[in-house]
Amino acid sequence: MKRDSFNMLFFIKKAKLLKNGEASVCMRITVNGVRVENNIRKSIEPALWNQAKECAKGKSRKSCDLNAYIEDARIKLHQTFNELEEQGQFITARLLQKKFFGQDQAPEVVRTLIQTIQEHNDQCRELVGKDYALITVRRYESCKRYLAELIKLKYDKEDLPLSEVNGELVRAFEFYLKTEKECQQNTVIRYMKCLKKITNLALANEWITKDPFIGIKFHEKEVIREFLTMDELLTIYHKEFPLERITIVRDVFIFAALTGLAFIDVQQLAPEHIVEDSNGNLWIRKPRQKTKNMCNIPLLDIPLEILRKYAEHPVCQKKNRLLPVPCN
Repeated sequence: MKRDSFNMLFFIKKAKLLKNGEASVCMRITVNGVRVENNIRKSIEPALWNQAKECAKGKSRKSCDLNAYIEDARIKLHQTFNELEEQGQFITARLLQKKFFGQDQAPEVVRTLIQTIQEHNDQCRELVGKDYALITVRRYESCKRYLAELIKLKYDKEDLPLSEVNGELVRAFEFYLKTEKECQQNTVIRYMKCLKKITNLALANEWITKDPFIGIKFHEKEVIREFLTMDELLTIYHKEFPLERITIVRDVFIFAALTGLAFIDVQQLAPEHIVEDSNGNLWIRKPRQKTKNMCNIPLLDIPLEILRKYAEHPVCQKKNRLLPVPCN
């Protein structure tokens, strides 16, 4: 049986000194490449720390006490590691940390990837209309579903501990999206950004200690969009369709094209968003859903004609909207 790798390291935090000018001393425990860190609640002047030997310099009482603590910690951790190994237990850095600080009475809670994404998505859904759009939450839910499928396919598991989320999984997810889900490059990047937000959340909460996206970069492809001419728009507008549903879709599209409003802004358009200036001209005055920027758009003849066409539509009356916009 392959032995577990075990290591410990003592270091100081120079970047964030205490009020007395000293640096906190930290202990890092690493088992099989996964590490946890702790502030041991001791400090030393940065000039009195020898990182090569992982100890304090000099013979002062403070230096001697710190060095004695470090030596005792090394002995205790090695003994704990050997005892667990002899007992055949599954050893993790977190378990050693809890044993060392006397916190091993309670069972260790193992955070998993899908569980963490689900918690994140539940919070986002409660903030729909405040901090998030519904389409954003749906993208996170699709990301969770695709990751669950990959974990089942690659590892034959329902979920994966956050400690096992690494660069290999990130690259496998990218490959899975491109091959199994046939996503284009820019769509893949959107899902990768969803995953990266979750790993950043895990880093911030110290559920993981290493960023799985280190060394991984993504580049969006520039999309060259084709534009319709005014003649083409008029051809679409004057086309007769046998189905009312298609006619509504056509009118909503033409209205969006001639006002420059996004789908969600057209969907939310209400009577209070139409204002009249001193010359009797009608304008759309509405904050954009995505940017919250206030827009002022003149109502041209065709968009105004479309609004009047649906003024008495039952869906508009029921929802207090100007257009009966169907699902995207």
